[in-house]
Amino acid sequence: MPPGASAMDFFQLFVPDNTLKNMVVQTNMYARKFQERFGSDSAWVEVTLAEMKAFLGYVISTSVSHCESVLSIWSSGFYSNRSLALVMSQARFEKILKYFHVVAFRSSQTTPGLYKVQPFLDSLQNSFDAAFRPSQTQVLHEPLIDEDPVFIATCTERELRKRKKRKFSLWVRQCSATGFIIQIYVHLKEGGGPDGLDTLKNKPQLHGMVARSLCRNAAGKNYIIFTGPSITSLTLFEEFEKQGIYCCGLLSSRKSDCTGLPPSMLTNPATPPARGQHQIKTKGNMSLICWYNKGHFRFLTNAYSPVQQGVIVKRRSGEIPCPLAVEAFAAHLSYICRYDDKYSRYFISHKPNKTWQQVFWFAISIAVNNAYILYKMSDAYHVKRYSRAQFGERLVRELLGLEDASPGH
Repeated sequence: MPPGASAMDFFQLFVPDNTLKNMVVQTNMYARKFQERFGSDSAWVEVTLAEMKAFLGYVISTSVSHCESVLSIWSSGFYSNRSLALVMSQARFEKILKYFHVVAFRSSQTTPGLYKVQPFLDSLQNSFDAAFRPSQTQVLHEPLIDEDPVFIATCTERELRKRKKRKFSLWVRQCSATGFIIQIYVHLKEGGGPDGLDTLKNKPQLHGMVARSLCRNAAGKNYIIFTGPSITSLTLFEEFEKQGIYCCGLLSSRKSDCTGLPPSMLTNPATPPARGQHQIKTKGNMSLICWYNKGHFRFLTNAYSPVQQGVIVKRRSGEIPCPLAVEAFAAHLSYICRYDDKYSRYFISHKPNKTWQQVFWFAISIAVNNAYILYKMSDAYHVKRYSRAQFGERLVRELLGLEDASPGH
């Protein structure tokens, strides 16, 4: 990317004009079909490409302002923004929102739940692959995409009851050196139970399915994948090793599939060992490590030699000895935690009721975060050092046509 590349240039690596033009076509087509079925809408005029960009800009603006409703832009309240509000009327925005679609309209009830957004997710995946080559170390996990805790704390019980729970889980494969999200996997909830909890919880076989889907394009590249307890299993790691993918994962007797692992290594001794002590069992390239640090931590890996030593550095305790696999796991997971802390606050806060639209806006949020990561790695960052918030504000203004988004400006 040239040094003068704009926020829009980076965003359009993932959501180019041809994708936006398709949204224009499908939205207009859906509006026609809807009106043929339910009666004409005299206030509707076909949407244009410029309006579609502005529409996306308005919704993306909620990721920077953190307002709960995108309609706040046109209000007289705290989140109002006159310069943005003048680009499009609230009535026009609401009309586009009513008919907004990204794929062809279908009336069949037998199609899979994500058919209204899957082609967009596929094109996004292709653009992630084309724009970025990840480091060797990567993490499989669920990013923090739940409600803002500050909002929940100030919300009335009636407001909370009205809000619809997410009907899906979002999993990612993420580069642990940069935070770039390489791949997205959406798992639709089935039922979820009376409390709305995800049916994936405590079901390692389903988490294994998620891991296989997320590593579909990773075979033969000698990647090292870090996993949490719900994904870590001997069966999965051996399967990945055959594909040229190596793993390092935390084990939990409660959450992990421990099939094939020696029971003696999964039970805690009566007398706790000294802090930093560890025990290892190996079979082929696979090592099961039990390490003690104010509690027993178990790791399964075929990516690190069991005899290589590392250290965990604690501010108060100083250096605590550990196998290299434990040090690597802690370092890469802590990076992802810092990424979540920094970037999860920039997820779009607009909350549609339709599941496919929720998935769409989460995917757009990830695309904007990825765009910012590429911007920080580029020459453009050395010309103008925008923070994540400033980058988001620039992108919104460029989408609304309030700034010149062409390279060199």
